[in-house]
Amino acid sequence: MSSRIGVAVMGAALLLYVVIAGWLAMMFLRVATPVSIGMAVALIVIAPIGAWALVREVMFGFAADRLGRTLDAEGGMPEAPEQLTPSGRLMRDDVDPLVARYGSAAEAEPDDWRARYRLGVVQDAAGRRRDARASIREAIRLSRTRP
Repeated sequence: MSSRIGVAVMGAALLLYVVIAGWLAMMFLRVATPVSIGMAVALIVIAPIGAWALVREVMFGFAADRLGRTLDAEGGMPEAPEQLTPSGRLMRDDVDPLVARYGSAAEAEPDDWRARYRLGVVQDAAGRRRDARASIREAIRLSRTRP
């Protein structure tokens, strides 16, 4: 629940930022010097890009959370090894076998979002954030096409 509160606070902060950026852009345009017009254009361009990025990440987070809850309710989340690093990551000796195991399971069933999500969870625990996000994005895409 606290993550949803955090998302609401970030959304409100983004809305405040867009309003203030719009107001500042209008003020810069009223000055009508080349520098102020450049600043106004920058504000007009950057604010929507920031809003788009935040909305995209929030949508990813909600979709990933939904799939994670579904998979956990089904009892399909990967089992954590007995030993983890103090930060909660996999031990170096466990990384390659686990990623290979879940990777081959995901390749064996390319249309199964559950296998792809499990791979993403293991990749995240292994510290491979970019691969984990790609796997979970693929799981989200697959879950929309096949239940």
